[in-house]
Amino acid sequence: MPSYPLKALVLRKTKLGETDIILTLLAQDGSQVRAVAKGLRKPSSRFGGRLEPFSVVDLLMHTGKSLELITEARTVTAHAGLREDLDRSASAAVVADLLDKISVQGQVEPRLFDLSVTSLSVFETAPSESLPALVIAFLLKAMAMHGYRPELENCAACACDAAGSSDFSLSHGGVVCAECGALDPGTLRFPVQARAWLTRLLGSTMAEVAACEMPAAAVADCFALVRSFVGYHLPARLKALDYYAGMAP
Repeated sequence: MPSYPLKALVLRKTKLGETDIILTLLAQDGSQVRAVAKGLRKPSSRFGGRLEPFSVVDLLMHTGKSLELITEARTVTAHAGLREDLDRSASAAVVADLLDKISVQGQVEPRLFDLSVTSLSVFETAPSESLPALVIAFLLKAMAMHGYRPELENCAACACDAAGSSDFSLSHGGVVCAECGALDPGTLRFPVQARAWLTRLLGSTMAEVAACEMPAAAVADCFALVRSFVGYHLPARLKALDYYAGMAP
């Protein structure tokens, strides 16, 4: 069997038989890879704890008939802090769940890997109060890379100036003017201030988002809108995002 090296982010583990695990991975080129780690569930597994979710790993892979086979693994970044804290773990789970849904085998998007690894590193060290803003920022940026960048300046329906609008159309994918909003029964209302924060989050690095002091009201408004936006445009429900929403005070 041909073998090859692979750098990847571990997204998910699924049991296979008595001792094996199927790993869902985001490869460095942004494509999804599913691979088997034989004996990973054994206490004496040669992989130890190197294949935990949120870890960045260097792997040696063998090409199998249906799934790839992992034969060697080396930890690049463990991100152990994400698994030791409930808030950070729940935030990282949103990242992993979205990546599981939008990454595709053979479909390359290197920026997605870079964004994800950077985001998880920031999640691990950022002040806990900044985690909701970081989750919102990641969702916005990842969805934009997936082809769903929300229009936040002009009307997403007719392209007119929508500077003062508080209407957001999920079907059109952005803000809409009052006239177009009246024609769309699915139009959502949200404060203009929240719209300004969405623009800022999209244009900021994750480190900059961690350092910003986003008001609680803006966090709540932006999170609700982005959650609806993601849910509308993805065919599969993000259970981790639902769980995260339930953690809000």
